[in-house]
Amino acid sequence: MKKIAIILAAGKGSRMKQNTPKQYICVEGTPIILYTLKTFQESIVDEIILVVGEGEVAYCEQELQIPQKYSKVTQIIVGGKERYDSVYNALSMIKDKQCYVMIHDGARPLVSQEIISKSFAEVATNNSVVVGVPVKDTIKEVEADMYIGKTIPREQLWQIQTPQTFFYILLKEAYEKMMEQKDNTITDDAMVMEKYGVTKTKIIEGDYKNIKITTPEDLIIFQAYLQMQHNDSIL
Repeated sequence: MKKIAIILAAGKGSRMKQNTPKQYICVEGTPIILYTLKTFQESIVDEIILVVGEGEVAYCEQELQIPQKYSKVTQIIVGGKERYDSVYNALSMIKDKQCYVMIHDGARPLVSQEIISKSFAEVATNNSVVVGVPVKDTIKEVEADMYIGKTIPREQLWQIQTPQTFFYILLKEAYEKMMEQKDNTITDDAMVMEKYGVTKTKIIEGDYKNIKITTPEDLIIFQAYLQMQHNDSIL
């Protein structure tokens, strides 16, 4: 079946404390979003829908020349107020209902070809698949007065990343139920499936390197990984 990737790049990135939205910040001369798009362009996906902020479509088309550089980007659309609004907008633009859809944060530029391929391979039998990594730190449940309530067993905890991959029809139906309920507690697509879907979601192991760039410190980490990749290619 057709494989469609939705790349979310509509956020403002207020925690980055810069005037430029984080996805357009240049690292080594290239905007972060272009690193992400390059990986997906070279992957097994058939089509990419890029979701951007209000007033940013022309910038992506004319300044960054995304349609000219990345032939798999078939649509650049405007997102919504919240992440789930942006995903729903993109899902509504898909005409081929018999497809797999992968949703990925544009600010995760270190996603690998291996993760993308593994996700699509897994969704063929599980219908709903997310990438994650085991939590390394001890996690405490903290009460309202800031005293520790209890320690949660680390073995049961995973840090969820993107991409998150689904059989399109099942995700769209779950999203429609969520939107009808006007549920504003949703933080990722797996949560939509948990609350409104008809199938359980499988977790496959991702990569600790697959960070989401959110704060200035993340830019330093990203740059360090880029330098490591550069050194490896030289060797």
